[in-house]
Amino acid sequence: MNLALPALVPALPALGAAATLATGRRAPGFARPLAILPVAASAVLALVVALQLGGGQSLDAATRLTPTGGPDISLAIHLDGFSSLISLLVGLVATCVQVYSTAYLKDDPRYPSYAALVSLFTAAMFLVVYSGDLVVLLVGWEIMGICSYFLIGHHWESADARSASLKAFLVTKLGDIPFLFGILLLGSDAGTFRISGVLEAAAGGRLGHPTLIALLLLAGVAGKSAQFPLHTWLPDAMAGPTPVSALIHAATMVAAGIYLVARLLPVFLLSGAALLVLSVMAAVTMVGSALCALAQDDLKRVLAYSTVGQLGYMAGALASGDRDAAVFHLISHGAFKALLFLTAGVVIHAAHTNSISAMSRMPDLRRRVPDAYWTMGIALVALVGLPPFSGFFSKEAVLTAAEHAATGEAITNGLGPASAVPAAGGWIVLVSGAFTALLTAAYATRLWLVAFHAQATAAPAAPEPGQANGHAEGAPYSPEIDEAGTQLEPHAMRWPLWVLAVPTMGFGVAGLRPDWLPSLLDGGSLRPSTGTAVIGTALALAGILVAYAAWRSGTARAAAAARTVPAGQAAAGAAADPGRTLLGPLFGPAQHGFHVDRLYSALFVRPTTAAAQLVRFLDREVIETYVRGTGGGANLLGWLVRRAQNGNAQAYVSALLAGVVLLAVLVAVGT
Repeated sequence: MNLALPALVPALPALGAAATLATGRRAPGFARPLAILPVAASAVLALVVALQLGGGQSLDAATRLTPTGGPDISLAIHLDGFSSLISLLVGLVATCVQVYSTAYLKDDPRYPSYAALVSLFTAAMFLVVYSGDLVVLLVGWEIMGICSYFLIGHHWESADARSASLKAFLVTKLGDIPFLFGILLLGSDAGTFRISGVLEAAAGGRLGHPTLIALLLLAGVAGKSAQFPLHTWLPDAMAGPTPVSALIHAATMVAAGIYLVARLLPVFLLSGAALLVLSVMAAVTMVGSALCALAQDDLKRVLAYSTVGQLGYMAGALASGDRDAAVFHLISHGAFKALLFLTAGVVIHAAHTNSISAMSRMPDLRRRVPDAYWTMGIALVALVGLPPFSGFFSKEAVLTAAEHAATGEAITNGLGPASAVPAAGGWIVLVSGAFTALLTAAYATRLWLVAFHAQATAAPAAPEPGQANGHAEGAPYSPEIDEAGTQLEPHAMRWPLWVLAVPTMGFGVAGLRPDWLPSLLDGGSLRPSTGTAVIGTALALAGILVAYAAWRSGTARAAAAARTVPAGQAAAGAAADPGRTLLGPLFGPAQHGFHVDRLYSALFVRPTTAAAQLVRFLDREVIETYVRGTGGGANLLGWLVRRAQNGNAQAYVSALLAGVVLLAVLVAVGT
């Protein structure tokens, strides 16, 4: 293979970003071609690279960048089936996002800088996927972090966007600090930063601190992939433009952490404690985020918590020792989650609000956006995990991996012994994953029914005081500046939906035959076991039926209330919300993310602020007092000396004679 091809995959979007920034103001007409063409070309090149590499093959190439006195840093490329598949996902989603954005941000004066950042974001993810050196991977990892900061804060005139971008940056950096130490320690133990060398050292048992390394790396993964306890930035990041959400949630930033653990899974298999920590982290993330999604009124926040939960599934598969299942679900989820966010953008454009309760009061919303309505339905069915859509096969592959791990027969595909995976971790992932399947079906059904099938009023109800865009009172809301055009579904926002609908519907069958998708990975089976498939599907159907029953009951109560209460005073939206019925007393806490942000504020933010105020007091009132006192003493001494030096010769002679007399007296007394 010509190494120029994989080198061009991350280089083209980076060059496109530089060209867009250089010409954006002087020639804004070039911004859209420069945004789309390099990314689309990279997607095509990624496909060519994957085809040339073939299944079951790998390629390593490197050149030393610099000596360090220790392990060298190399500009290295590592290609295999994992990198090929994820690069195809990145290229497809990024191209769809760039095309979609040309219509979504049609009148935005900052579109050139936005498009450049999206291209740079894409280039950074390609660098992470193709990199064969951990330090170079870290460069792409950090570029994605800074790009996310600027993209989430694209509408910087909004206080929500500014605070969300800052929160995303700080929370992810909080995980990146131990992540950096983990990379340095891993390179020190392995004697190299090359990923191939690290895996050889892990296979040979030459890593001296596998548990510490794995836990440090998990801190960075928790921040980047929004896993508990560093998940809180992702729902607030919905203040950014909707296409950015699609890119972050589907193919780039949050996928990077899962990809890293999958790439370094032999290292994690050396530490049962780290795998157990990962399984607990995944379980809490899955269940907690699904409960939160069931209580959200903001359409994009529902999808954000959904992303957090689906990433928990991937982390659970990795904790069960099966990276094939994790990557299978990563790719499947990337397609249907990008589709969900892009359809959400179309719906928000039509409704001029993110609030699903406000959408429920709009007549014929689904008829105004038919393409978004049907493609969102396809994506939600995939999210729920019903056959034959892709989400069914990938989710059941995760549950099957957890089932094998729980019985002591973990599917590690030769990366390590099955005994390396704790059975307790398998049970944790299996039980939490099954419960999450039930909750996922419930919140997906709630979203679909409330947004599109509620009994609409003749005209949208006027927002009450303090309720921007008519959203539910007190509910977290991530408003985005309304940039809707006159055309509800422009072609540039329509065809990416159907492009992404194809893998959403059909990609799952690629895991059924061993000579298809498994041949590109480690070769393990991705067929779901009969037991988990039946149980998972039954739980999904139960979630749908329970949510539907709660919605019907709430709708009936709301209709009865509307007949007895004067017009304009019936709160039908809140009464018909099945989430409120299903969660009961948990609805309020779940709506606010179980107050994790408030807990962090009490445990970390307030003590840190108090400590900063104490330091400020000591600096200004104590240290500066001494400094001012020293300066004041010098000024006083100078004043006294200046008063003595008055230029009067007679006074000088008198002082001299007085001094002579004083000395004489002292000498006389002394003798």
